Amino acid sequence: MEKRRKQKGFQNFHRTFPKKMKIKLVGVFTAIVLAFVFLAGKAAALNVVKGAEYQKQVMSQMRSGSQTIPYKRGDILDTNGTVLAASERSYNVVLDVAGLLETKTSYQNAKINATVEALVDGFGLNEPELREILQDQAESRYVILKSNVDYETGKAFQAQMDKDKNIVCVTLEDSYVRTYPYGTLASDVIGFTSSGNVGTVGLEAYYNDELNGTDGKRTGYLSSGSSSENVIQSPTDGNSIVTTIDVNLQAIVEKHILALNDRLKNNYREGEGTKNTAVMIMDPNTGAILAEASYPNFDLNHPRDLSEYYTTEEQDAMTDEEKLDTLNALWRNFCVSDTYEPGSTMKPFTMAAGFETGKLTGNETYVCTGSYSYEGVANPVSCIATNGHGVETLKQVLENSCNVGMMQIAETLGAEDFCRYQHIFGFGEYTGIDLPGEGDTSNLLYSADKMQPIDLGTNSFGQNFNVTMTQLAAGFCSLINGGNYYEPYLVQEIRNAQGDVVETKTPVFARKTVSQKTCDTLKDYMYGVVEEGSGTSAQVEGYAIGGKTGTAEKLPRSEGKNLNSFIGYAPQDNPEVVIYVVIDEPNLAQQAASYLATGLAADIMKEAFPYLNITKSE
Repeated sequence: MEKRRKQKGFQNFHRTFPKKMKIKLVGVFTAIVLAFVFLAGKAAALNVVKGAEYQKQVMSQMRSGSQTIPYKRGDILDTNGTVLAASERSYNVVLDVAGLLETKTSYQNAKINATVEALVDGFGLNEPELREILQDQAESRYVILKSNVDYETGKAFQAQMDKDKNIVCVTLEDSYVRTYPYGTLASDVIGFTSSGNVGTVGLEAYYNDELNGTDGKRTGYLSSGSSSENVIQSPTDGNSIVTTIDVNLQAIVEKHILALNDRLKNNYREGEGTKNTAVMIMDPNTGAILAEASYPNFDLNHPRDLSEYYTTEEQDAMTDEEKLDTLNALWRNFCVSDTYEPGSTMKPFTMAAGFETGKLTGNETYVCTGSYSYEGVANPVSCIATNGHGVETLKQVLENSCNVGMMQIAETLGAEDFCRYQHIFGFGEYTGIDLPGEGDTSNLLYSADKMQPIDLGTNSFGQNFNVTMTQLAAGFCSLINGGNYYEPYLVQEIRNAQGDVVETKTPVFARKTVSQKTCDTLKDYMYGVVEEGSGTSAQVEGYAIGGKTGTAEKLPRSEGKNLNSFIGYAPQDNPEVVIYVVIDEPNLAQQAASYLATGLAADIMKEAFPYLNITKSE
């Protein structure tokens, strides 16, 4: 029976839908399918061609909010990987005021009160000020209540929010704060950042683009009646830089600089040590700067704090412009930016030019009577020994730091060759050091056509023209390493955020300055300076050290202000290290005191050479 009913139904179906009708139905179905395929294809094509444009139109009709995801600025490391500057994770405390007030049934609403109380307790905020923000910025969705909250404090508050559901509408926005673990160490070399991750001085400024990254963004979209959707663009963290600075060597240098200034304070003028004290230690065979320091220094974590050098009353008496000038002077890197007359540390360069031009043989002798006269100049130029050194060999001229002998050498050399070799040694030129603010000395040297005989004479022993410490140190390295001038540098490696090396900075050979023969002769002379000449107080037991002292009279000459210096190297045969010390205007009644520079150099070398494993003499 059932079977007959099914057969009858099937016959009725065929009678109800004749063949023509079935063909029509199939056609309609096929048309619908093709229409869907066409529309899907059209939608895909539009998405490819005009997808971005339509997406913008859709987004413009949606409510959206975005949050910046900050990048992490790269670290600054010493040569051994010790962190000198880092960006530590922190938080900005952000309050959605409008959202908080939307929970209000009365002004004493439990959620408002709980949130305010938690913010006051958790971050030390002022409750009356916070209540005032709720009134004055009632429609604001984004109010930063506190910046750079430390990581632990932020995490503790987040845990409290997770427990107490009455604490609402507070967001802990990721942030970073720049910190300097060693405070004042290498302050003018490292530098610091201002708001917005902007490097202000030092390596922070020079390598700002490398250290900085790119912010990411978290964007939330909420269409009317729809659920929210987050789109996250991850930040790109900055690169880190590995310097040639050795933090332990730097600490040795700065310890002895401070000790010298402490000894000199109140020695002659109350409260002063020196105007400037600066030290550079370099690898003469690469140009790498191993340590670089100057006094006075400053705390990188509080770079605008002047309390170390000025009383509160003195600071209050300063105008804004005076305070800014004072800060800029404090932040200034003496080793790179300041120019000065080098004094007798110039004498080896003058002799080197004489040897290289063939105008000196090494067999010359000179007579020093205590002064030297120039035609048409009323006053003769004095020597350090006012009674004269008598007859001297070329080596003795350098050992005794004899100005009269140098002036006679300069006459033999001539202005043309003297000026030419000044530039060969890098004076009047930029060194290429990777620090900002390098001093420009191009207009602080004589040209040969404008140099009078007395100018040549005084220039030969380092007066009446200016250099920077970096210039003289780099040039001096070439005098003792066989004549190879390398550009001085402070960064040896750049690493990405994952720690992979993306760039290696190799030593840059710039030019040849002198021959090996000239180098060997000058080293012999400078070894004599330390062994039995003007630099004997730079001796360190167990090491063969050569070098040259310098004392320069500052302008105006009548005021008795002096800059004292010593530049030396060790060991004698194959120099591994160069040290350059400058002491500007020491607090002494008689400032011409090169023994201060040799003494400071010796104090540093006694501690630094064993640490650096410098080869000892037999």
